[in-house]
Amino acid sequence: MSGRRDDEAGEGHGGEGHGPRPLGDSLDRVARSLGGPGAAMLGAVFSHWADVVGPVVADHSWPVSLARGVLVVGVDEPIWHTQLTYLQADILERLGSVAGAGAVTRVEVRVRAR
Repeated sequence: MSGRRDDEAGEGHGGEGHGPRPLGDSLDRVARSLGGPGAAMLGAVFSHWADVVGPVVADHSWPVSLARGVLVVGVDEPIWHTQLTYLQADILERLGSVAGAGAVTRVEVRVRAR
């Protein structure tokens, strides 16, 4: 007997005996339990932001968070708040093609420093 417990050897995860799980899988499970999206969806929205809104708008806006279908976007000036609010339907459609239909159901725009 080596003195190690089964779970220390990676064999005690719920009796599965499969060893350690990838960190991304665990983070996805925790994020979803808190109402957030999985890592792949979050990555799609955040990394494709400039593609969704275009380079000029992307220079003045950025995704802040995504939870329960609500994407919070920061903007650096009030005029961009107005612009993104006006473009919300188009942004939602484009986000659907990037992250999947229904992944983002609403965009909240907030003026804030980067």
